[in-house]
Order: sequence, then structure tokens, then C-alpha cells
Amino acid sequence: MIKQVFTWWNRQTVGTFLKTLFYGKFVGKDDYGNKYYRSKKGERWVIYSNIIESTKITNEWYLWMHHTIKDVPNKNTDKYLWQKDHRENLSGTKEAYTPKRIKKNNINKKYDTWKK
Repeated sequence: MIKQVFTWWNRQTVGTFLKTLFYGKFVGKDDYGNKYYRSKKGERWVIYSNIIESTKITNEWYLWMHHTIKDVPNKNTDKYLWQKDHRENLSGTKEAYTPKRIKKNNINKKYDTWKK
């Protein structure tokens, strides 16, 4: 509890806690456990379940958070076959995408460099 009072990276600050307590109306929860709130003025915010990471907001909730869609996302919404499940940003982790390395000797250049 003391960490929450003095640090914002532990889920929420005191100000967010009080705003949620007095003005927030719970509207839903996503697959990651993040909770979403709305005020009477139309403000929308999220309280993260674990690590505060903006890429942990799923696509549907991202649209709702940025006022792109009006209705709260529903889990019963049918997805197309080409739609994939949301994945968080993996940059800086072992699972991050890295392209195949090309050896310098195997590169076919279409031009000559001016420095030799």
C-alpha cells in the first residue's frame, strides 16, 4: 500500500485511486485483467492488473479508450479468421523479432560506394 502512495508505476497513484473511487464507473475487464472505468464527463481510463505497459491493452479496448468506438467491447464479438489475438510489444525481450542476418560478403549491391 505504501508503494502505491508514492509511486505511479505500482498500478495507480493516490489521485487515480480517489478519482476511481468517487467518479469512476467500472465498465469492463480485458483478457490481461486490466480494469476499465468511465466518468460521467466521458473520461476513460485503465488500471493495469500487473505491470504498467500500454501495449497490454487489447485492440478492442484501445479503440474504446481513444473514443474511436462508443460501445464497450464485448467478448462475444465474432472475429474474422484473419484476426489474431493481441500480443504485447516484445521489444527488448528474448521473444523480440530479429530479421535473419545477412553476411557482408553475400550482399549484392546495385551501386558502388564513393568511399573506397
